[in-house]
Amino acid sequence: MSTRDALFEKIAKASAANPERRDRDAVEARMREHRINLMPARADKPEPERLQLFLDKCAELAITIDRLGSADDAPAAIAGYLKRHNLPGEIRISPSAEIAGLPWDKAPLLSVTPGRAEISDQVAVTPAAAGIAETGTLVMTSGADTPATLNFVPDNHIVVLKRSQVVRAMEDAFAMVRERFGEGSMPRTVNMISGPSRTGDVEQKIVMGAHGPRRLHILLIDDLD
Repeated sequence: MSTRDALFEKIAKASAANPERRDRDAVEARMREHRINLMPARADKPEPERLQLFLDKCAELAITIDRLGSADDAPAAIAGYLKRHNLPGEIRISPSAEIAGLPWDKAPLLSVTPGRAEISDQVAVTPAAAGIAETGTLVMTSGADTPATLNFVPDNHIVVLKRSQVVRAMEDAFAMVRERFGEGSMPRTVNMISGPSRTGDVEQKIVMGAHGPRRLHILLIDDLD
């Protein structure tokens, strides 16, 4: 018997009489329930109030937002954002259908390249899996069509988010991820992003873009009536 196996056997014997112990079937049944934890009152609101909470939290986190009536308006909105910030028109985009399928011909001056971010890229455009109203957090899942490098390497991160994707709290966001990927099949990573990268390590002065993008901008698509 290996040292590892011996250690686990010792732990199992020591906990066998514990009244709180649960067998494997009980644990798996509990995991399948996906029981919702306590829901914060500030997030457990009707959709319009939940959306306003998300907008308020994003403002607190220095996340800027353009609200659009249709995803077809996204390329022109991106071009306008780049112009306002004097940024180049070369952008790296997610190969996902949500982003690669946008009508990029509506912004002909943009140079659009799908794929993983390179260190030379200044602007990335990605989808999000969800937005959390409670904290103003964006939920990003990794995959072949959503490389995680796009979230962290370029200085400017533009996220396309649908209004219907704004949920109350983290539990709702993970429910959306499970629905998208299927029960028992999660992405390799789920990243929670709450605002641009920042640090206050040096003299407790906030510096933006310390370990990731210095700007985070959301294109919020109003897909609800």
